[in-house]
Amino acid sequence: MKKINIMLNEYAQSHQNRTNQIIHKICVPLIMLSILGLMWSIPSGEFNIAIIFSVVALAYYAFLSLKYCLLMIPQLIVMMLMLAWLDRVGVLLETSIVVFILSWILQIWGHKIEGKKPSFLKDVFFLLIGPLWVTKAVLNLED
Repeated sequence: MKKINIMLNEYAQSHQNRTNQIIHKICVPLIMLSILGLMWSIPSGEFNIAIIFSVVALAYYAFLSLKYCLLMIPQLIVMMLMLAWLDRVGVLLETSIVVFILSWILQIWGHKIEGKKPSFLKDVFFLLIGPLWVTKAVLNLED
């Protein structure tokens, strides 16, 4: 079995409750967006930390699965466009902070309902697997 399938299956084990699944399908992309927004907000001269991080994440995804890497590219492009717009209107940092906090509160509540700890407490790389799990679930992809 490919490593991506093993990781997605392991992630799914702590996301069996329907309510927790719904929360994660909403909050994982929002957390991803907010983290990228927080990175975007860091003054870094000519470099945009959010874009650099996204490229590194895509390289990790390509290592795991070219299919999932290709599926993440349009999502990241949409997120970057949203972040650029929020930055232009001057609410990027504030919006990112609020979305980050509210999304994590909901996810913690979801795991309380589930009765299982978040996967990333076992392995920090599950923070990058969450968006792939959501993609798989939303697009109803097979292993």
